[in-house]
Amino acid sequence: MSLERMLRMIAGIVVLASVALGYLVSPNWYWFTAFVGLNLLQSAFTNWCPMMTILRKLGVPSCEAPLRQS
Repeated sequence: MSLERMLRMIAGIVVLASVALGYLVSPNWYWFTAFVGLNLLQSAFTNWCPMMTILRKLGVPSCEAPLRQS
């Protein structure tokens, strides 16, 4: 799975989990949903996302990287 697809998957999971926690546990969890949304918004303008840095350090390949053929 490419870096970009994994990033979208993680963001979706975090948003859905925080909405569920906001509904089931405490409305204060909606602040976490807002934080994720603000981070996605700033990454659109700055082209930098902390999770992408973490995933790159873990060795997740980017879709821009050439794929190895076997």
